[in-house]
Amino acid sequence: MVSRVIPVDPFDLVIFGGTGDLAQRKILPALFRRYCAGQWNDDVRIIAAARSAHDQAGYRAIVAESLAQHAPRQAADPGNLDGFLNRLQYLRLDASSDDGWENLSGLLTDSRIRAFYFSVGPGLFAPLAEKIRQHGLANEQTRIVVEKPFGHDLDSARALNATLASYFSENQIYRIDHYLGKETVQNLMAVRFGNMLFEPLWNSQYVDHIQITVAETVGVDGREEYYERAGAMRDMVQNHLMQLLCLIAMEPPAKFDSDAVRDEKLKVIRALDPVQPHHIVRGQYSGDPDGPGYREAVGNPRSTTESYVALRAHVSNWRWAGTPFYLRTGKRLVARSSVINVIFKDAPHSIFGAEAGRHANTLSIRLQPNEGITLKVTIKEPGQGGMRLIDVPLDMSFAEALGPENQEAPDAYERLVMDVIRGNQTLFMRGDEVEAAWAWTDPIIAGWQARGDVPKPYDSGSTGPGDAELLMKRDGRHWQGIKP
Repeated sequence: MVSRVIPVDPFDLVIFGGTGDLAQRKILPALFRRYCAGQWNDDVRIIAAARSAHDQAGYRAIVAESLAQHAPRQAADPGNLDGFLNRLQYLRLDASSDDGWENLSGLLTDSRIRAFYFSVGPGLFAPLAEKIRQHGLANEQTRIVVEKPFGHDLDSARALNATLASYFSENQIYRIDHYLGKETVQNLMAVRFGNMLFEPLWNSQYVDHIQITVAETVGVDGREEYYERAGAMRDMVQNHLMQLLCLIAMEPPAKFDSDAVRDEKLKVIRALDPVQPHHIVRGQYSGDPDGPGYREAVGNPRSTTESYVALRAHVSNWRWAGTPFYLRTGKRLVARSSVINVIFKDAPHSIFGAEAGRHANTLSIRLQPNEGITLKVTIKEPGQGGMRLIDVPLDMSFAEALGPENQEAPDAYERLVMDVIRGNQTLFMRGDEVEAAWAWTDPIIAGWQARGDVPKPYDSGSTGPGDAELLMKRDGRHWQGIKP
């Protein structure tokens, strides 16, 4: 099976923060892979802008090193590498002054799509938007791409939305969440809305509960200052896990377009009940021979910032009334794994007797690292001697199911950046969606602060604090294992 490559129209893409980590690790390698795939032609210009002093040759050498590390297969072809680098320009520019902006204007073409990627800290979002308008760089085909964090709380998100709205219309603002660009997340919608097999069962009558897990093995290295201000709730739950919950719980949209999909996601967020204090567990990882504990890493021996969150949420609507959603995320856990587990209810009556045990179907959607979908079904154990039931997986790994030419699944940024050029906002958050997510998150954080809650310690390389297991056991359930 060979995936189709649909070319995009000519475009100019300006990457503010072109020397930064995100640009070098994700954005430029994603563009390079799309160039190698033939998705855009020679009539494209990529302009990296930053405050650092580099000449063209020096900057291209830096990018070549990044591409060799993050897109090694494509970078091994000198023709591809040279062709891409020749379409890349570097410009020294300062968001806080007028230096470099006239030069940028001279590099842009009026008759083509024009995208500005804000690969910078959130404090520069508003100044950059103002400078783009002030120097006449925006037109009807202009799009701006804004990375998270989009605000620190509801008030700051509203203020930022208002600022950007004063310079650009909502259909020009692309708030990016890279989780939505993952192949399996896209397949989640296809599985739900493209198969009669699942949709009739996708409700509280048949689903016992849903687990969403995003586990990381890394600590906060390199992000200490940011993470100490944000914590796992702001960094992961408010955006990544919230988006996954919405895609699982949303109603079928009337059609597959950006506003129809985002309308249904917004309804889910607004239907979320407030989370009760006894339905939340916060944790903080301790040190081991492989690395320091959280407090040592951030240099604050009294830090109360969480590196782990587990919680029970409820969506109060007809489809999901009474069905709990368990969310957990944490750093320095036993394995790197992002997975959604839909646990269906037991059969209402077992004809096989108590000795056969309890068996429930589970649909697992693996987002990383081995993207795929597994459906656990109950069968008879082979052999003689009675009816013994076991659970076996019907497993679809994308790498195996789609053939060797699809072994290297497109990175999320590849899809999302190309969607910006196409003008497709389906996989990007709308302003009211972001604000609704903060409106649900803020009271949880305020409650911790008012109660003076301290995160529970947990061992690095574990599955998290023991209280998270108790959260499930109180409900007669258990977490699915965190597997690499």
